[in-house]
Amino acid sequence: MRRILWLLTIAALAAAGWVTWALFAPSAPAGQTFVLLHPGYSTRRIAWELKSAGIIRSEDAFVLWHYLHHGRSLKAGEYVFEKPANTINIHRRLAHGDVYFHTVVVPEGYTMFDIAHAIESAGLGPATDFLKAAQSDTPLIADLAPGAHSLEGYLFPETYEFSRMQSMDDMAAAMVKQFRQVARQIGLIQSSGSNARGSESATSPPADRGASSGEIQIEVVQPTVTMASIVEKETAVPDERPLVASVYFNRLEKKIALDADPSIIYAELLAGTYQGALHHADVLFNSPYNTYKYSGLPPGPIGNPGKSALEAAMHPAHSDYYYFVADAAGHHRFARSIEEHNKNVATYRRAMRGQ
Repeated sequence: MRRILWLLTIAALAAAGWVTWALFAPSAPAGQTFVLLHPGYSTRRIAWELKSAGIIRSEDAFVLWHYLHHGRSLKAGEYVFEKPANTINIHRRLAHGDVYFHTVVVPEGYTMFDIAHAIESAGLGPATDFLKAAQSDTPLIADLAPGAHSLEGYLFPETYEFSRMQSMDDMAAAMVKQFRQVARQIGLIQSSGSNARGSESATSPPADRGASSGEIQIEVVQPTVTMASIVEKETAVPDERPLVASVYFNRLEKKIALDADPSIIYAELLAGTYQGALHHADVLFNSPYNTYKYSGLPPGPIGNPGKSALEAAMHPAHSDYYYFVADAAGHHRFARSIEEHNKNVATYRRAMRGQ
């Protein structure tokens, strides 16, 4: 009997030692290691995923520790492990939901194609999947842009933190939500519960088109965002944007084609034919987005404008300019007549040759 008790004691001590080692001895991952734990995973499946990735020493010890702390549920998500840690610390991280977020930077003027590539580069999934969401989730903006064929223009430029638990639809919705928030801040759209009244022309600045109580009517949101997207593409200088907007509004008033090069680029992006540079023959590219070939605004935005460009489209400068060209120093020269514009173009070309 004594021998049996002795053996049981030794076995108990050995088991306790093993559990202590499995729980408290740190395990070092082989470099930066990502583990994706989906919703619905059992504790045993979570332990298996962690053990397979070399994050914990024992599945059984992890499960045992979890059931001893049954009041703390484990959170689904993607986790990154870089430093040695013991099973207790790992369990604590999962209980706290210390999930890993991927940073996605969307600069002003990015198109949905650019954003899709940024999503892919951040490791969140294929670019094609985001494009599908951007082109199918138009109900998200049905009240702002009825008939829109994509979310282009409403995927607000910002730095986002996304997890791999979020779908492409979730990410697109987050960008549209940010657009709505900024649009309300600057008065482009009404607060929820307001009633839009009437319809307006898209050939004059939105701020001058009968907005009541300082609010912009819903009917002008799409032309305003479309104009802002062109302005955003034409200049990166915030102070110039109201002047650039004034040029385009002046041309619209006189029914002069906008002749915006970025609109041709976007037309070719939609067609999948853009080669990275424009050529003289591209002005003939047959697309309603080509503002050389078709007068007026394009059917929708050609990129995603930031706050400054949106404000410029809402409140353009008052000018009698109809033309502008780059000055080879990051700014633009504006002109009232084609003769003055041609001189500015010649000056630009001389400056470029001299570089």
